[in-house]
Amino acid sequence: MRPHRTTVVFDLGGVLIDWNPRHLYRQMFNGDEAAMEQFLATVVTPEWNLAQDAGRSFAEGCELLRAKHPDKAHLIDAYPARFQETLRGPIADSVAILEELKRRDVPLYALTNWSHETFPPSVHRFDFLDCFLGILVSGEVGLVKPDPRFFQLLLTRYEIAPESAVFVDDNPRNAAAAAALGMHGIHFTTPAALRRELEDLRLL
Repeated sequence: MRPHRTTVVFDLGGVLIDWNPRHLYRQMFNGDEAAMEQFLATVVTPEWNLAQDAGRSFAEGCELLRAKHPDKAHLIDAYPARFQETLRGPIADSVAILEELKRRDVPLYALTNWSHETFPPSVHRFDFLDCFLGILVSGEVGLVKPDPRFFQLLLTRYEIAPESAVFVDDNPRNAAAAAALGMHGIHFTTPAALRRELEDLRLL
């Protein structure tokens, strides 16, 4: 008999919010996709961004990059200065699922890899974040997914039993890390697929 899941934990970027640095840099590279992709692969990389998600300040992160790529300084500095432009907006069909779960009185939490500097303005921008009973932000605690300690902190702080929880993330490594702790990990691909899985779990 499988565990009865009663709580849902959401990732934010890529699941509920359409976050992608390309939303910003397409404007700055005037549509030159090849040059933009080269920049994102060699300068403002996912690994560099993750260090800010883990708590490093953007001032320090940008200084390190400017020293290596002085000709790209304006592009580097644009990342924190224009961060809100990397967020296109809510993923509407995912937010509809979140709000439906809320109406059903399902306890909702969020676990996000996000800088402590750029997260606060987003709270004011996205009203649906009020649906959550708690949000754990990596940059505020110095831990990032898929580190199991980050998941464990969420479970401990909010007194969530892992066998009662579902975790939704667009990164399969993060979903697998949650599953390794006893949560039901869902690799998010589309809102429609998420809805089907939550219906199978009798949450919708």
